[in-house]
Amino acid sequence: MASSTIGYIQPTSTADVLALSLVATCSTYYLLKGIVWDKPDPYRYQLFERPQLRDDAARDLKRETRNIAKKLEEHGKNVVIFWGSQSGTAEGLANRLGRECHLRFGLEVLVADLSDYDPETIALIPKAKLAIFIMSTYGEGDPSDNTAGFWDWIHNAEGIPLPNLRYMAFGLGNSNYNYYNRVIDVTADALNGFGATPLMPVSKADDAQGATEEDFMAWKHRLFIVFQQDLGFDEIEIKYMPTFSVTKEESLTVAELYNGELSHRWADGKAASTCSPIRPLRIQKSKELFVSSERNCLQIELDLSDHSDLHYKTGDHLAVWPMNPDEEIERLLKALGISRDNHVPITVRSLDPTVKAKIPSPTTIVTLLSHYLEICAPVSREAILNLAQFAPSPKAKAYLLTLGGDKDLYTDLLTRNYLTMGRILLLASPDSTWSDLPLSYIIESLPQIQPRYYSISSSSVISPRRPSITAVVAKTPLVNAPTQCIFGLTTNYLLALSNSLSTSNVHPQGLTYQLNGPSETLKGGKIFAHLRKSKFKLPALASCPLIMVGAGTGLAPFMAFLTERQKLMEIGKLVGEMLLFFGCRDPEEDFIYRTELEELERLFAGKLRIVTAFSRVPGKSRIGDVLRLIEEGANFYICGRANMAKEVERAVGNAMRVKNGWDDTQLNDWSRKIKGMRKLQEDVWG
Repeated sequence: MASSTIGYIQPTSTADVLALSLVATCSTYYLLKGIVWDKPDPYRYQLFERPQLRDDAARDLKRETRNIAKKLEEHGKNVVIFWGSQSGTAEGLANRLGRECHLRFGLEVLVADLSDYDPETIALIPKAKLAIFIMSTYGEGDPSDNTAGFWDWIHNAEGIPLPNLRYMAFGLGNSNYNYYNRVIDVTADALNGFGATPLMPVSKADDAQGATEEDFMAWKHRLFIVFQQDLGFDEIEIKYMPTFSVTKEESLTVAELYNGELSHRWADGKAASTCSPIRPLRIQKSKELFVSSERNCLQIELDLSDHSDLHYKTGDHLAVWPMNPDEEIERLLKALGISRDNHVPITVRSLDPTVKAKIPSPTTIVTLLSHYLEICAPVSREAILNLAQFAPSPKAKAYLLTLGGDKDLYTDLLTRNYLTMGRILLLASPDSTWSDLPLSYIIESLPQIQPRYYSISSSSVISPRRPSITAVVAKTPLVNAPTQCIFGLTTNYLLALSNSLSTSNVHPQGLTYQLNGPSETLKGGKIFAHLRKSKFKLPALASCPLIMVGAGTGLAPFMAFLTERQKLMEIGKLVGEMLLFFGCRDPEEDFIYRTELEELERLFAGKLRIVTAFSRVPGKSRIGDVLRLIEEGANFYICGRANMAKEVERAVGNAMRVKNGWDDTQLNDWSRKIKGMRKLQEDVWG
């Protein structure tokens, strides 16, 4: 019988002593590896690093000043254009305005990322200089990631003296959101309160009407009148001056080039803390959710197994980095007179030390158009006017000047044609190549490819290494030419990739892509993607009631919520009452996850009620249940288009007003309170 007392084992022989010594030596050897001996070489990464990356690192060692006033003085700049941008639109407009201010008035302009400078140094900008703020608002009145430090400053600093600051401001927003252009309004109010002088009224763009470009042009026209009439700036003859040099580097080898790899590094701390690195993720499974043969909705499951540094939580987003379709690449190459086989290396360098060349370099023209520039983006009326100076013939020049100068003519053409850069060049000059159009102008004019974000529709508790997304494939017919369509860049790329992994193997509209990616990086059904943290989260207590409202693919995060709660109930947790409102166009064709929802409703055994709202089928109100659950402390979630979310909030707010006899002030106080407590959360777009 074993003794109940455990004693220490003592060595009884020389062999025992030697064995114990050997064990101790091996343990010490293992534990000190990498600390005392076999230290990793801190420069080993250079063996695998491209030469241009070492050049970038060397430049980074020369730390740039974060004092904006000092920066302006050092580089002889008399105007600073601050930008706050989430998707790249405000940044693009700021760069365009900076170039035009220089070309039209000879002004020396610094286009400044707000996250690159300490906001308190704005107070040091002398009165002789001008500041322009171009800032976007997204979500529920939120500032862009790169505006976070500035936003904190204007909210938390007290007694900031800005008597010397003269400024103008332009905001980008969407009136479908409840807090339309809140960021620029708050910024202007704060600057005015600190004693700054606005040189013209704040102007705003409204993307709900698709009017951002025209709103910007109208504001810019007023801005230039102020420049001339109030500030006495003389207008000079406009002559194109490139911001970047593009040089052929035929001596470089393929190994030294960027071939489309995404070497993106998050520019500011907030983005770095919320976004994972970009990785090539394998598509594990893809499933068609629509019954209709005319439309597609994909459920795509991705595999994180090869990337131990990637993790997500229920409610987070997954960003997909798209590539351009072959057809659009060929169209632009044809217009420029460049062969697809032209792989001559080029180097892109900034001609202004204050301007960062964000295009990976060296690369090739074909790679540039395939992976780094949004060549499928519509061309603005202003861009058409600017293209006229490079026209290959007087006829083409006259056509572009007429089209760009007539808003109605341009708008009408948009209803019948999809005006990308390649298409407008061929439309204006179908028989002559644009040999005088500098590649630098293409780089300056086209936005860089940005990722598209999708709500993750899986639960991290149930599927920690297999996040899934749900995406409707965008195909928008032109108003006056319904046989022509504008194809959503990312969703059609995903459809082509999804089909390549199945028996169909082709895109329904014949779109093709270089699906294996740069240097075969994406071979085997992979995409470049990263994860982004979200605040759209389940309550900590499973017993908290939930109200969920989703339209179309807005159902995605709620599938994650419901499957996670079902798992909690399965292991014995008390789960609160749940009410899900789901809407789509047609219950026969568009009711995604119908089978799964019906099964969840059965498993929850009365804890979950699903209320469908189909646009083509009459429904009934459940506002009484909603108000009851709100009073019981429910969390309220809305996911879908911003205008839908706005209508839902309005309906619930009006019902609360009537029920409680509130006035506007009381209703607004209640609304702010539940949002501040995260009892009302939204994940909305467009």
